[in-house]
Amino acid sequence: MEFEPKIAPEKTLDGLIGLQVGDFGEDWAEATLPVGDHVRQPMGLVHGGVYAAIAESLTSMATARAVVPEGSMAQGLSNTTNFLRPCFDGTVHARAERLHKGRTTWVWDVRMTDDQGRACAVTRMVIAVRPIG
Repeated sequence: MEFEPKIAPEKTLDGLIGLQVGDFGEDWAEATLPVGDHVRQPMGLVHGGVYAAIAESLTSMATARAVVPEGSMAQGLSNTTNFLRPCFDGTVHARAERLHKGRTTWVWDVRMTDDQGRACAVTRMVIAVRPIG
């Protein structure tokens, strides 16, 4: 990223759950998350909140890459996550694609799949862009 985070990533929720940020483009971003007990709910499947966290972290980072150098910050404004199929093990693969790049909001769709490429969850994420300070 082109900016210095205030908190080391390994000390944040992303570090706690093991989110591994991958490649970025101008209007897309990818990440993976190895599945372990620390991200499962009591019945053994990935907790729904983990999908929401992946989507918010990934899209906030992708937006911040563009807006922080211009003097703005990115923060989650709305997160709507739908769960399609359970994921019990392996890796969650996330790909965010930007739908809208506005002055004060960016809108992203995030698709999260299992190792077989099957959709496990989808998120519509709105990121607020606000001045730093």
